[in-house]
Amino acid sequence: MIWLRSILYWLAVPVVTPIFCVIAILILPLPPVLRYRIIRGWSWTMLKWLKFTCGLTYRVEGIENLPADPAVVMCKHQSAWETLALQHVFPPQVWVLKKELLKLPIFGWGLATLSPIAIDRSNRAEAQKQLIAQGKDRLAKGFWIVIFPEGTRVPSGGYKPYKQGGARLAVDLEVPIVPVALNSGEFWPKNSFLKWPGEITMVVGKPIEPAGRSPLELTQEVETWIENEIQRFGGVGPCYSPKK
Repeated sequence: MIWLRSILYWLAVPVVTPIFCVIAILILPLPPVLRYRIIRGWSWTMLKWLKFTCGLTYRVEGIENLPADPAVVMCKHQSAWETLALQHVFPPQVWVLKKELLKLPIFGWGLATLSPIAIDRSNRAEAQKQLIAQGKDRLAKGFWIVIFPEGTRVPSGGYKPYKQGGARLAVDLEVPIVPVALNSGEFWPKNSFLKWPGEITMVVGKPIEPAGRSPLELTQEVETWIENEIQRFGGVGPCYSPKK
């Protein structure tokens, strides 16, 4: 049954995605935030389809912690699921990603219309300059900035040291960090075709102000909070794999 449900979910991806990519290109003349709100319909559609086909839902704790103004979101990354759900938990947002993704036919073109922060990761010094410059521009336009501090998806129960890029960005832009913990990988594992039914938990932490603090100190606080939160509510899904 899980195989059949997962197949039904994936069948919708090549149907729905090209439609929204074309829409994204057609509405390019519109203001950036308005474009984002329209194209967000893709993730809304896929989340609804995920619930219908795979029985996978989610709940959010701490939504009252969201500050009134844009901030840097530093989120645990276990699955592709959060790339969908974050769009509906937080206000309009942009993502930090590899600029190579924008060159992908159709998908990359549509992605480019969402005003992402696209950086060249092969040159760390230049990437940080791009991050700051583009970050200032996106905040001025009303976007929040989403960063996965581990740099890649880490299986549930696993661990990878957090990078300081998000904290440096918050310090340089003088905006708070909002930490986010989740256990999505326990139901939709990294690189998995299968998706298991259940309820994913996402927890939004209180804003962390960067004033007078170093990127290292901020990163350590974010890491400690996220990992401790996951210990509190995680370990309930069928794909949970504890640290060894």
